Amino acid sequence: MVKVINKKLVFGKLPQRPEDSNKGTFGRVLNVAGSANYSGAAYLSSVAALKIGAGYLRLACPDVIIPVIASMTPEITFEPLTSTKNGVIASDNKIKDLFSYDVISIGCGISTDEETRDFLFSFLNELNARQKVVIDADGINILAGHKGEISLKNIVITPHPKELSRLLNVSMEEIIDNREKYARITSQTFECITVLKGHKTIVTDGEKIFINSSGNSALAKAGSGDVLTGFISGLLAQKMLPIDAAVLGVFLHGLAGDIASEDFTKYSVFASDIIDYLPFAIKELIADD
Repeated sequence: MVKVINKKLVFGKLPQRPEDSNKGTFGRVLNVAGSANYSGAAYLSSVAALKIGAGYLRLACPDVIIPVIASMTPEITFEPLTSTKNGVIASDNKIKDLFSYDVISIGCGISTDEETRDFLFSFLNELNARQKVVIDADGINILAGHKGEISLKNIVITPHPKELSRLLNVSMEEIIDNREKYARITSQTFECITVLKGHKTIVTDGEKIFINSSGNSALAKAGSGDVLTGFISGLLAQKMLPIDAAVLGVFLHGLAGDIASEDFTKYSVFASDIIDYLPFAIKELIADD
């Protein structure tokens, strides 16, 4: 079954915002992200989760990049992680109060350094099966080296074709030529939700397949995928089912890019503009409601 992700499909899917609420009502996200070379990925994925409605976000990142990110936004809190001399997450880190978070997002800009791989492998094995998880970018690249060792059941993964190529050990060209096939195979093999990014991004649980209709070439820019991770994490925090959060997150991400490109052209949209234009995308859905 193949469905197009459009306004009609996501009609009425936005999480409710009851007036009698507090930040806990809308979920707690732990974002494990960033390294010395990719502090922007940690910033974008964190702010995006809050912008789409999560109540609270804590960024677990190398201690050396905290001053940089803190200077960019006062909205996020930090879990300082010991870093190596290369500015990546060291292997001996433990995250406090791990089970107090509703959603864990992992991988944006963390690098594939050996110490970080060891940390991530240990960290993933600690997670509670009830916690919702989104894995992106280097998190997926690290998983490719540990296939079969870590369960991805009910986890949302958000690879682009090159990352999926590493995970499946299939050529990138083959995946690009058969995107629906390999997205479905991924979800069936790992029992996960797969978001295969690209033109007309595909979302699947291994049975149902959704093909996105929003978005344009303005989204083909560094950091765009980090924003998408944040959007999906933020929707999961608001108690959406993983498949629904992925579908709505993908559509809003593309729609925000469409609206931003009307003002900036497709050439000049930054990843941060997708976050800034998200409210206008949400307003379109609310108006249709």
